[in-house]
Amino acid sequence: MQTVSSQFRENLHKLMTNLRSTHPHFVRCLIPNESKTPGLMENFLVIHQLRCNGVLEGIRICRKGFPSRILYADFKQRYKVLNASVIPEGQFMDNKKASEKLLGSIDVNHEDYKFGHTKVFFKAGLLGVLEEMRDEKLASLVGMLQALSRGFLMRREFSKMMERRESIYAIQYNIRSFMNVKTWPWMKLYFKIKPLLQSAETEKELANMKENYDKMTADLAKALSTKKQMEEKLVALMQEKNDLALQVASDSENLNDAEERCEGLIKSKIQLEAKLKEMTERLEDEEEINAELTAKKRKLEDECSELKKDIDDLELTLAKVEKEKHATENKVKNLTEEMASMDESVAKLTKEKKALQEAHQQTLDDLQAEEDKVNTLTKAKTKLEQQVDDLEGSLEQEKKLRMDLERAKRKLEGDLKLAQESIMDLENDKQQADEKIKKKE
Repeated sequence: MQTVSSQFRENLHKLMTNLRSTHPHFVRCLIPNESKTPGLMENFLVIHQLRCNGVLEGIRICRKGFPSRILYADFKQRYKVLNASVIPEGQFMDNKKASEKLLGSIDVNHEDYKFGHTKVFFKAGLLGVLEEMRDEKLASLVGMLQALSRGFLMRREFSKMMERRESIYAIQYNIRSFMNVKTWPWMKLYFKIKPLLQSAETEKELANMKENYDKMTADLAKALSTKKQMEEKLVALMQEKNDLALQVASDSENLNDAEERCEGLIKSKIQLEAKLKEMTERLEDEEEINAELTAKKRKLEDECSELKKDIDDLELTLAKVEKEKHATENKVKNLTEEMASMDESVAKLTKEKKALQEAHQQTLDDLQAEEDKVNTLTKAKTKLEQQVDDLEGSLEQEKKLRMDLERAKRKLEGDLKLAQESIMDLENDKQQADEKIKKKE
């Protein structure tokens, strides 16, 4: 009885064996049922997991792509048997060209494969079809070879049987003939004379053998000299063979090095093409960003021109305000002459007006440096115009009513305080605008 751990190890070993025997692109763990019952498969649950995990989509994408790939040399060597006539024997042909001709001559869908730089790519299923076609071709070739071998063996056996049959016929014919003539008187005489004839024939044979011996001795000497010459030639040829073998080995190494360098150059070319494509895409992105920045720059230039126009308008308005201020100062001087008792107050007011004028001049300088705070400056300008109008009204009231001069003076002091506060606000706005301009730069 197996323990739980041993069962787990056995199942894990089977799973790893199956994984190593195949070439999986990914691994997904699925539960067959929710009740943890062995041997029970809930089809809807399994299909739902496959769909949610993206396995079906991955298989669909894999089938649309080209997951199988083989080097041209391996493809030519393995599938040449499908149509060997397209690749002529004894003639060198490039592996890629041979693979193209071989696939073009096979009855398969030509949209299911593509040719790369060093490999041929196949869609899912086409490599299995080629393997089945190769198995069928090999089976037919093996059957044909077996038939030819059996035919050759049977023909040789039949020839031997015919030779044995003819030999048996000849032996039987000779035995029958001997049995018929052995009691013939002349044959008996032939048997008695034949031993006597053998001695003369023996002398002739000895003479012939001596002649043959002398001839064979001369031939042997000639053959020995020829053998010696051939051995010397053989040694020279063996040396030449060894030299050629060394040269072939060095040429093979050079060829392998050249092939490796060629493959390295091809890989470098592919990498450079990928880098070139990446740099081209990056350049296009940079051009798009540059175009966007150019458009933003033009927009900002338009906004700056509009702001400059607004600033020019503000300068004209402020010049008008300054003229009005000069008129107000003249009025104040007239009032000072009329009100001798209030000279000190008027002088103080004049100093405050001069300080206000300097503050306005500083405001003008700040306005020239500010481009993004036009609306705020416009509001400040409106406040200043209102303050000037109030000041003019108070001066007119002082001219009309001397008794209300002190009240107008107090009002002007209050207005001056408001103006100082507005100037402080403008200075704060100017600092904020300067910080924003620095950030934009």
